[in-house]
Amino acid sequence: MSLMKSKNNGQEFDLSHDELMSLLGKAPGGIKTYISHLEKQVKNLSDIGLSLSKEKDMNVLLEKILLEAKRITNADGGTLYMKTEDNHLRFAIMITDSLNIHLGGTSEKEIPFYPIKLYDKDGNPNNSMNVAYVGLTGDTLNIPDAYEVEGFDFSGTKAFDKKTGFRSKSFLTVPLKNHEDEIIGVLQLLNAQDKKTNKVIPFSSKVQDIVEALSSQAAVAITNKNLIKDLEILFESFIKLIASAIDAKSPYTGGHCSRVPEITMMLADAVDNSKEGTFKDVHFTENEMYELRIAAWLHDCGKVTTPEYVVDKATKLETIYDRIHTVETRFQVLQRDEEIKFLKKCLKIETDSSFSEKEKKEAVKKLGKKRKVRLAQLDDDLEFIRTTNIGGEFMSDDKKERVYKIAKYQWEDNGERKNFFSDDELKNLCIAKGTLTPEERKIINDHIVYTIVMLNQLPYPKHLRNVPEFAGGHHEKLDGTGYPKGLNKDEMSIQAKMMAIADIFEALTAKDRPYKKGKALSMAMRIMGFMRDDAHVDAELFELFVQEKIYLKYAEKYLSEEQLDMD
Repeated sequence: MSLMKSKNNGQEFDLSHDELMSLLGKAPGGIKTYISHLEKQVKNLSDIGLSLSKEKDMNVLLEKILLEAKRITNADGGTLYMKTEDNHLRFAIMITDSLNIHLGGTSEKEIPFYPIKLYDKDGNPNNSMNVAYVGLTGDTLNIPDAYEVEGFDFSGTKAFDKKTGFRSKSFLTVPLKNHEDEIIGVLQLLNAQDKKTNKVIPFSSKVQDIVEALSSQAAVAITNKNLIKDLEILFESFIKLIASAIDAKSPYTGGHCSRVPEITMMLADAVDNSKEGTFKDVHFTENEMYELRIAAWLHDCGKVTTPEYVVDKATKLETIYDRIHTVETRFQVLQRDEEIKFLKKCLKIETDSSFSEKEKKEAVKKLGKKRKVRLAQLDDDLEFIRTTNIGGEFMSDDKKERVYKIAKYQWEDNGERKNFFSDDELKNLCIAKGTLTPEERKIINDHIVYTIVMLNQLPYPKHLRNVPEFAGGHHEKLDGTGYPKGLNKDEMSIQAKMMAIADIFEALTAKDRPYKKGKALSMAMRIMGFMRDDAHVDAELFELFVQEKIYLKYAEKYLSEEQLDMD
């Protein structure tokens, strides 16, 4: 019987039963010494577990596991395999000190070996390979000499030795089992060495116990890391799903929710990398960057509550359908009435005996000219209303007056005389800018209110708690005239200010809006300059936006060639 003891001056040592009894019974302070060794051993494993749990980089984590196992066993080499979903063991990291081999992990060098199959083509377990056997059964294999062991195929190992002049001897192969006792990988150590002579020796049962304990800790750390990563991927995918659903809701704003994050993060990178000026001391952690990216993806999530007929309102008269078609029908009715009126008058003249034939022809000719003028006027009015219905940047007062004049036309609907436009149609046709009435614009603007309400209901982890503030602040202005809270410059976070620039620039240059074409790059930047001067966007952030040519990098990727009119 023998018992494991921890290091003493950097050396591991084992005690036999007799030696232990001698230490406890004869040596002065023997019990205290032994307990101290045990405490150091427990603390060492505890420190390892803590280190593994804190590590965020998976490559660094895997390398720590292998290096710690090598250190504990004083092994010359080791390989860490991770189990894949298709029942293979892929090489994750491979180190052999005497051969100066370091592949995978932090080395950034690929391991040129195929993954090991756990099952053959017929579905039978691949028990001939020791690594596969451990990966299948969960049993530890401690092999003193690979050249003398039976039952396992080490032909590949022997071929490698012959090629390199190396001698593979002792192997310790341990499964990585998570908290659910599932095998997630295999740790294999090669050639344990005597610390004094460097002679290759078998792995002792004592170091095996410690490596198994380490493997258990490592498996839990790896599983936790994978679970966190999987949850982040799921969370981010769900967020992008919401954003894509909002974009898909309207063919006219499609892509907005995915393009705004692009501009936002480009600007955030520029701020983070600033070496001089206002932002030289502003730096974002990885978590802060992630938080901003999530907020940018969610900045318009409140639009799920916005009615489609408002989001998609491509023309002034559009509701569930474009009422311009109804108006066109009314013009057709007026033109039909003109034709009927003309024909009735012509018939009356033809049947009036008091007119001579010459007078009849003159009267009909006169009526024809009058009819032609009226029909031409109706055609012109219809084309004017069609153009007006499209909307635009500005509608002058004289155009509004013409709409009111046309509204006074009378038309007959199933025997009932009606004004040409309903009150709602008249109101919509006289919209001064764009296609939305003040009420509809409020509905659109309210999406940010719903964005904040929705986002405030989510139970965020600590590193995402600012998402509602970042996402909900992109319509605020530095002068306090924005919405929904009317925040001023000092009340806005730098993240919200960046998102405001991204949101405005994307909207100006978007080429899929129903009521306008995407603006040329020069015009968009000119408008952004006006907004900077009016304290609607942050001047220093906009200067960085220009200085780093973020506008151009984005434009080259997303704008059409005809929009690219500046460098």
